Amino acid sequence: MLEIDNLTFNYPKRRENVLNDFSLQLAPGGIYGLLGRNGAGKSTLLYLICGLLFPQKGRVLYKGADTRRRLPDTLSDIFIVPEEFTLPAVSLNQYIKINGPFYPKFSVDDMHRHLSTFDIAPDINLGALSMGQKKKVYMSFALACNTSLLLMDEPTNGLDIPGKSAFRRFIVSSMREDQTIIISTHQVRDIDSVLDHVIIMDNHNVLFNHSAFDITRALKFASTQDRDIIQRALYTQNNPSGVTVVLPNNDDEDSQLDLEALFNFALESPGLLNRQFTNLLDN
Repeated sequence: MLEIDNLTFNYPKRRENVLNDFSLQLAPGGIYGLLGRNGAGKSTLLYLICGLLFPQKGRVLYKGADTRRRLPDTLSDIFIVPEEFTLPAVSLNQYIKINGPFYPKFSVDDMHRHLSTFDIAPDINLGALSMGQKKKVYMSFALACNTSLLLMDEPTNGLDIPGKSAFRRFIVSSMREDQTIIISTHQVRDIDSVLDHVIIMDNHNVLFNHSAFDITRALKFASTQDRDIIQRALYTQNNPSGVTVVLPNNDDEDSQLDLEALFNFALESPGLLNRQFTNLLDN
């Protein structure tokens, strides 16, 4: 569905490329987590995917069409929720009336259903909302557009704790099987339970790219104070109750993905992670 070929991109007056010969392919369906350090190019990549930025080299193909051409059929099937945005001081009904027609699959019923997940009434004025409420409304509108590809940049920023919990329910219960969602975030604990796939970027390239199912099949995440377990771990990091460890999942045990530990492991020892991962999956 989405093919990113040898992208190189740089902003004016910046000495170093944000992306350099970057390539990635995404199959349709599922929730992808896009992770990386500050400045790794995550947000830039989302804007390149939807055609709001143009690469100096390479291309992004969405369903076979180059997104830089900004064809109506392409734009009406992709929606991006940026980290920062503004909404006009109009009623939600007016906003839907103006913007809904740009998306052929937009559903008012879906919009109301998504709003109810966040406990927001549909008869609101957008100008009277807090930033957190605006984000909930905008995400509800985005999902109600029913595009095949939804891009979300730091969607949980500005949400309180109940709002983050509602976001997870909102994403899992609302997406269609044929829909692909890419979530770029630093708030890894907000999304680790909803991801189907994890992509980690660093040094302008893909550092790690595997499904959540394969990650938990190959690796085991735990918190322990047992010194023997700690010594056998592939990666360790201190936590308030002991030590978080990443171990080979040799016994094929059920393990919940710890996205923070995986991310830090990938940045600290990418070679070790990928070698262990490959070896474990090949056995």
